[in-house]
Amino acid sequence: MYVAPVDAGLDDEEWRAFVHDQGFGHLVAGGRGRDVPVVVPTQFLLDGDEIVCHLVARNPVLDAIAEHPRVLMSVAGDWAYIPSTWKVIASEDPRAGIPTTYYAAVQLTGTADVRSDPDEVAGILRRQLAALQPGVDIADPLLAHPRELGTIRGVRIAVEEVRAKFKYGGNVDAAHREAVADRLVLRGRPGDAAAAGHTRRRLEAERGRRSGNGTTLPP
Repeated sequence: MYVAPVDAGLDDEEWRAFVHDQGFGHLVAGGRGRDVPVVVPTQFLLDGDEIVCHLVARNPVLDAIAEHPRVLMSVAGDWAYIPSTWKVIASEDPRAGIPTTYYAAVQLTGTADVRSDPDEVAGILRRQLAALQPGVDIADPLLAHPRELGTIRGVRIAVEEVRAKFKYGGNVDAAHREAVADRLVLRGRPGDAAAAGHTRRRLEAERGRRSGNGTTLPP
């Protein structure tokens, strides 16, 4: 993934917050000697510098991981199409506007470790459920679903490299980005509010850095 300097993540907290909020991505395993990698959409949990998820035992991505354990988790979201007419303000010619798409994307690369032991699989399930359903009392998977545990595998991925991209108009000035954010809120399609929020948050971060006050990002 190419990341222009104006689209680079501000810091680790920014991409971690985005990945946490998404919680869903595409696990990519290249294996060895394959024409194309195996790609599997999956719910996952980023816990510190480790990704955990669970998959059905017959999932073909597990064969690719067995061939070569280096994998990538691709997370993308909060996207919104920006029409050409939105890219102009004041007396600028709306016919000369350049359309684009705002979006965030994070790619986490690491080494996968597949676990089949029921105790370990149950532990991964507990970690995921605790994050997805905080405060909800659930039965112990080992006791409630012993048979099903044998049909799934737990995957732990030690994250070794992160590439983060937040493409929210960083190549234009603040006035143009603010105009786009206002229009996103008014349009109100899926993804528009999130894209507007990222645009304004990154603008505030830029202003804070220029003034020397630093920046505060959501947890």
